[in-house]
Amino acid sequence: MLFAFLALALIGGTKAHYHAGSLDNYLSVTDQSSKCVRQFHEEEDIPYWYPDQETFEYSGVEPPPLEIEPLIISGPSSNRVDFVFFSDGYLLEEREKFIVDALRLAEDVSKNQTFNTVQPILNFWAAFTPSQESGVGVGGIPKNTTYGLYRPGTELRGVYYAKPEVAGAACSSMGNQCDFPILLGNDPLYGESLASYSVITSSIVNGPSILRHELGHSIIPVGEEYDGGEVYRGVDAYHDLSEPVPWAHWLTNPPEDGQSPRVERSVMPLQDYAWSMLNTSRPWTTEFVSSGTFSRHLVRFSLSGLLESSDLTVELDGVDLGWVPKEGLGVDRWHYDVYRDDALTGGTHEVKFTLLNADREGIAQLCNVEILEFGDENEFIATPNYYGVFPTYSVANKTSYRPTNEDCLMRLVTTSNFCKVCLEGLWHALLSKVSLIDGVSEGCSGKSKTLSVELIPLAQFRQVPIEPTESYTITWSRDGEVIEEFTNKTTLIVDENGGATYRVTAKYATTEVMVDKEGDLVDSTEYTVTGACE
Repeated sequence: MLFAFLALALIGGTKAHYHAGSLDNYLSVTDQSSKCVRQFHEEEDIPYWYPDQETFEYSGVEPPPLEIEPLIISGPSSNRVDFVFFSDGYLLEEREKFIVDALRLAEDVSKNQTFNTVQPILNFWAAFTPSQESGVGVGGIPKNTTYGLYRPGTELRGVYYAKPEVAGAACSSMGNQCDFPILLGNDPLYGESLASYSVITSSIVNGPSILRHELGHSIIPVGEEYDGGEVYRGVDAYHDLSEPVPWAHWLTNPPEDGQSPRVERSVMPLQDYAWSMLNTSRPWTTEFVSSGTFSRHLVRFSLSGLLESSDLTVELDGVDLGWVPKEGLGVDRWHYDVYRDDALTGGTHEVKFTLLNADREGIAQLCNVEILEFGDENEFIATPNYYGVFPTYSVANKTSYRPTNEDCLMRLVTTSNFCKVCLEGLWHALLSKVSLIDGVSEGCSGKSKTLSVELIPLAQFRQVPIEPTESYTITWSRDGEVIEEFTNKTTLIVDENGGATYRVTAKYATTEVMVDKEGDLVDSTEYTVTGACE
């Protein structure tokens, strides 16, 4: 989740374009130092994450001792986007637990569908520093840990840090190995925040999903898609229906020329972030008013501290909704949807949460509850993979629009997919920070001089093929003339033994990117042949 009052964000370096010279020159010009940056939307105090902005430094702060372990490495940090898990609340004897937790999270986000296709652009590291106390602070009081992670209360929501200067120094000390720092708190329950650094916990159930969501904010960068949030910006946000739809190239049924896009018909009559501890003496209740003009509705809520269905009843107008806790959840937080394929009558309705098990008092909590109403199948298309214009309602009940109903992890944190719009944005964000070309080297084949290009292993160079269709197109040229016989070959045989300059261009194509206005999917470099073959 985005917290508008926390403004700083860390971003990697800018994309480099390479010039004539040897591989050593390539390595030096691609060296990027990570930056802590801050940028606000020019109209609102809302944080954005973009490169080439103000550098944020903590002068005079010594970094903590870091024991750095590679987790998943795809290439040199000088030409990759690097994520680093920093330990907080792990004792010296819990080092192995930290490495296991960090590796589990790295593998989850990079080897499933979320970041799987972009994984060759990413590196993941673990940076261990022992803390003096184990766990995460509560009630606004940090423990004696490296970065001082704490919960402001006891609710399973935000986890913040008390020592940003230490985190900044730690990341900066790693140079270009640290583009996106992730503070990993040693706590088994839900917790997150995003400001200068992504903060997550080691929750087995929630940690991976929260990490995906927070990285979506910081990398792409986008705001929320769920209702009741504050920040709705980025490639997946649309505000003015008189303007073109930002994701028009993904629309399932694009409007005719000159026509406004169709908006799917829905409304949010209730949004309540209750954060209420439940007790058996009195149910938690709230009321809302329905217009009675919609055909279907959804009851959406999140709970924590409840282990069994017999612990709680959830009712709408006295009807038991049949709530059942997620299997294996324990006391952690989870989000639940109860879809009802019938209309609410016009007038006042009541939602009720009744705690039945007194043993859960003190831990059972209603986190939030929301009611959404939808038109019929002709007015609101809920079909997966349908791309249109769907209303989203902010905490201030302002309307913006998103691309899909429930297809994106930026809307539903419990899903593991980005929608196509966000995934396209992810590709652009990552490829704008690196070059497709890892390097050019010269060699000999007999007495013939050769030039070889090494590319980031996408498309035909992947170790493990992926489902989306993708390809590289490689062209070599000299003095602006393409050398046709070496098109799509990684090695060029040259006639000269020295002094000639050649250009190699790599163009990447994937069905996950339909528009490339900035040329993020094309890179080229020149190389001057330096000597003769014996």
